[in-house]
Amino acid sequence: MIKATIHKALNTAVGSMKLNVQLSIESGQLVTLYGPSGVGKTSILRIIAGLLSADSGQIEVDGVFWLDHEKKIDFSPQQRKIGYVFQDYALFPNMTVRENLEFALEKGQDKNIIEELISIVALDELQNRKPNTLSGGQQQRVALARALVRKPKVLLLDEPLSALDIKMRSKLQDYILKVHREYKLTTILVSHDIGEIIKMSDKVYCLEDGKVTKVGDSLSVFTDNRLSGKFQFTGEVINIESEDVVFIVTVLIGNNVVRVIAQESEIVDLAIGDKVIVASKAFNPVLLKV
Repeated sequence: MIKATIHKALNTAVGSMKLNVQLSIESGQLVTLYGPSGVGKTSILRIIAGLLSADSGQIEVDGVFWLDHEKKIDFSPQQRKIGYVFQDYALFPNMTVRENLEFALEKGQDKNIIEELISIVALDELQNRKPNTLSGGQQQRVALARALVRKPKVLLLDEPLSALDIKMRSKLQDYILKVHREYKLTTILVSHDIGEIIKMSDKVYCLEDGKVTKVGDSLSVFTDNRLSGKFQFTGEVINIESEDVVFIVTVLIGNNVVRVIAQESEIVDLAIGDKVIVASKAFNPVLLKV
């Protein structure tokens, strides 16, 4: 279990901000930090990893304090059992896939973990190639495998899929869920993609101005339990048009285009580019802006 209380003064693109958050994450959960840019999501990951110092606070993982300012405990990143996957892959360009993984081994560590990870994330045919010959999705699979070499307790994912297309994102989401379950990890994900969050997360922390504003499972956070579970899809509004007494809202869901009939009250605050959930209520499709 992870218990964290973090206080940190930050300088962001929109000015100064005080990060004041409390997290409580059960072992084995996949938790997402959600919110607009500049609210402190990446800073939370970096503080948990020991890459950024907090002004004060505590981080306790499975009964061991990684950070306790009052007791002057502050483990180095090497002492914290974490795996970290960045958006930009951060692979060594002069090394093959296998060499990138082997470089992450601890001194004296059994190398069998390399074979295991290559198999799990399907890198068998790529293991002797260098990163510049791989696609973005393939590089991210290498980065994911490398983060797991030392068998971390906690996996930190900082928007690792945001640069990938929809089809590749879905595949990588499946790989992440697979290794999360296979290695019984506690995983913290930073994501802006609501569909991704709903698919992957056990719990969501919504942040604004450095503070947690809402916590819960993904569906309750994004729908406030106003919708039934008959079907729910997330997408982006690409067109709104009036037709007689109703409106036709066109929504891009993955690679599919869906047209939904809506009442005027449903589209008052809706604009092209908005993220929406298309769901059911009394067996009729409805739109909910998120």
